[in-house]
This record gives sequence, C-alpha cells and structure tokens, in this order.
Amino acid sequence: MLKWSLQLHKWLALVVGVQVLFWVAGGVVMTAIPIEKVRGEHHKATFQLPPPDLSVAKSPAEVAAAAGLAPTEATLKSSLRGLYWILKTPDGTTRAFDAVTGKAAPPVSEGEVRQLAGSAYKGAGKPVAVRYFSAAPQETGREGPMWRVDFDDAERTALYVSPDTGEVVSRRSNLWRFYDFFWRLHILDFKDGENFNQPLIIALAVLTLPMVITGWVLLVIRLGRDAKRLRRRPAVS
Repeated sequence: MLKWSLQLHKWLALVVGVQVLFWVAGGVVMTAIPIEKVRGEHHKATFQLPPPDLSVAKSPAEVAAAAGLAPTEATLKSSLRGLYWILKTPDGTTRAFDAVTGKAAPPVSEGEVRQLAGSAYKGAGKPVAVRYFSAAPQETGREGPMWRVDFDDAERTALYVSPDTGEVVSRRSNLWRFYDFFWRLHILDFKDGENFNQPLIIALAVLTLPMVITGWVLLVIRLGRDAKRLRRRPAVS
C-alpha cells in the first residue's frame, strides 16, 4: 500500500504540481485583494444622474422608423450626455440615437470624453492620456469602438467610455490586470478568461484528486509509524 501510494503520488505530483501551485497562488491573490478594489469601485464617483424624463422621449419604434432600421433590440441609456436609445440591428451592430430628438448621437470628442471620464472618477489621479480604439481592447469585455482615459493614480486606472453615449462602460487598472492574470492561470483560459469547463482544467482536476488522496494515505501511514516509534521509545528516568 505504501509503495503503491508513494509511486502514484510522485508521478501525479510531477504532472499536476505546477498547476496546483498556480491554483494556490491564484487563491491567495483572489482572497487577499478585495474584489471591489479590483473592479475600481473605490475610484467611482458617487454622484447619481437625475431620473430621466421619459415623457419627452420618443419610442424606439419612432426612432427606428425615422432611421430606416428594423432593430432586434432597443435599450434606453441615461448618461451625462443625455438620454439615448441603443438600437441593435440584425447584423449585430448597434447604433445610438438621441431619445428626445430621434437623431443619431453625435460622436464624443476627445475633450468631451476627458471631461466625462473625469466626472465619473473619484480619487487623487488626473487624466493624463486619452486614446481612441476602433475596436475595443479585449480587457473591456466589449465590442466596437471605444475611448480610453488613463489616470495617474497608484493603480493606473483606465476608464473606457462609449463614443456614442459617453457612459463609462469598463473600469480597468494594473490591479485588475494582475488579478486577471492569476484568474486565467487558475482556470487555464488565456483567450477570454471565462471558460472554466474546458477539457484541460477538468483533466488536471481529475488527476489532482488521486494525488491528494494518496497524499493523505502517505500521511496516515507516516503518522502511524511515528506513533509506534514513540510508544517503543524507553522512558527517560
């Protein structure tokens, strides 16, 4: 029993040992860092937008008809720029329209996005860089064009702003990226960081189970032997 357990434990540890280390390290990171700080909620301005006046808003059907669209989905968004209908077309693209005038939303300028991001930020940092992306970076979890405003705080906070509505859609920082790195190691999904049911991690988890069981067997055997050795040891007079 001892020899069989020792050999199995050794070879399994050789295969999955590094991943077990990643799991433990990731667990330490994810439990030690408050998720609110990872999400950047401590740098989120506490102001609240006034309730939108829906009595002056056009219906999404009116807006779509005027634009010649047949949307599959309509979402009403309220931001510092105003009230907007976000219409999703059959091909998956989205377009923003002023909910009051029904006209297409004018694009947010660089100066305006800096001001909007500054209004949504709380902290000692100042906006130091503004950049436009024609395709949103993967870390945003979004699609389509996006503005990014970088702040010079300790975490290097970055706010991603919609070029249509001016709302902050994602908050990222070096702390978030550090956390995300260990999360991806934890679930072994380096593409999207979302799939924790993939075959590789399932296989490693299955192999880790007998490694833990054989480890417990070896521990029990070793403790039993130590207990016998202590009982046989002559008493000191």
